[in-house]
Amino acid sequence: MSLFLPLNVLEATVVESSRSNLYTMRNPVAKHPLLGVRGNMFKNSMTMFISEVLYRVIKEGAYEQGLFEWCEKNILLLDAMTEDFSNFHLRFLLEFAVILGFSPQAYDLRPFVGDHYPVVERFMTGSFAESMLIPLSGQVRNEIAEEILRYIEFHSESAVNVNSLKVLRELFA
Repeated sequence: MSLFLPLNVLEATVVESSRSNLYTMRNPVAKHPLLGVRGNMFKNSMTMFISEVLYRVIKEGAYEQGLFEWCEKNILLLDAMTEDFSNFHLRFLLEFAVILGFSPQAYDLRPFVGDHYPVVERFMTGSFAESMLIPLSGQVRNEIAEEILRYIEFHSESAVNVNSLKVLRELFA
């Protein structure tokens, strides 16, 4: 069961059933051990949040060019980070909007982020490393995450009710 933790990247043999449209997975193995994530409660909770966002937004059967590769790169990046990763999920959400094809500019987010616009603009215009160093309280970080999720919800036309954000709120308060 440890293979099926949030955001584990698995390799397996997939066999289609001759009697139905179901598939069977055989010999699953973790492609990456993700020791940096699994050994850190904060990173592990972020993977739970990110996996729930992906689950709620990506529709079954939908295909987004490069989505898997982008997700895998971000999972490995989070795994490798040793410090200053508390803003990771915010940067992930903003980049996810781009991958989905919304390609927001900072001013596109203004109606959704309100008073947090200057901070979100820094995320959008700064490098990844700079965005990880933006000092934010846990409360502000969670408000921004909720606002970016509203933006994604608006453009994806689907409810993005992410329950795991409450866990992040408690951990990063």
